[in-house]
Amino acid sequence: MLNLVHLKVLAAVARHGSVTEAAKELHYSQPSVSHHLSRLEAATGVRLVQRVGRGIRLTPEGRLLANRATEIVGRVDAATNELAAQVGLQAGRVRLAANASALSTIVPKAAAMLARAHPGLELILIDRHPVEALQMLRHGEIDIALIFQHAAAPLEEEEGFRLVHLTDDPIYLISRRPGDSIANHRHSAWIGGCERCQNELTTLCRQEGFTPHIASLSDDMIVVQALVAAGVGVATLPGLALQAHRRPDIHTTELTNFPRQIYAATYGEPPDPPATIAVLATLTEAAT
Repeated sequence: MLNLVHLKVLAAVARHGSVTEAAKELHYSQPSVSHHLSRLEAATGVRLVQRVGRGIRLTPEGRLLANRATEIVGRVDAATNELAAQVGLQAGRVRLAANASALSTIVPKAAAMLARAHPGLELILIDRHPVEALQMLRHGEIDIALIFQHAAAPLEEEEGFRLVHLTDDPIYLISRRPGDSIANHRHSAWIGGCERCQNELTTLCRQEGFTPHIASLSDDMIVVQALVAAGVGVATLPGLALQAHRRPDIHTTELTNFPRQIYAATYGEPPDPPATIAVLATLTEAAT
């Protein structure tokens, strides 16, 4: 029979690729971690780890079980928090992942509102892009993922995710001249971001009859604006990023009819636990 402690150890070893680091995270001794792995192999009847030089690596069977172990441990942790939150929202923990622009605008407002309304709740914040955040949500590592999707490049929704629309976020062309347009930059160097943002940029430019030459890459709103101000290239940024940081020596032109949508995502069958519902409510209010 599978043991939760053994699964927790396997998940930690998979995360770190090291018995030593897993032991540090779990506050176990190295022999104890090795013992739990041996017991788990005995329980499953398959080899889960193998020695490689001075280190170890998971076998294909070990990797398969480790992925499930991460999800199971996350679900157990979430269930523990749900039970605590059920008692009048006097205690509990909600783990939320979002990208930098949301973490620096919507989320701080929501956190302040939550602290006033439910001071016993703990809100844990993690900086992640939407695809990574959804993966963490699916594995039970977080409770809410703040994500965005572009009208021209929507996310592929998977079964089990539930989305709450928070707001629309306009996209702006960032350049050094006022009243600019994408069509003026068919021969310019562009500053791209994450893969999904680059897909959106490419779609917008192709509607103007050209494919952008992406010469630089950065997801940092401060870096992007500094590069534009220095004449390195032009870029697009969402409104939330400009709310968080805006240089006075750049110009912005709203690209009408091409906003991105901001959603709060949860996973699994409804209803959400009371603590999660409370956070969703404050996010909705903060976004408006």
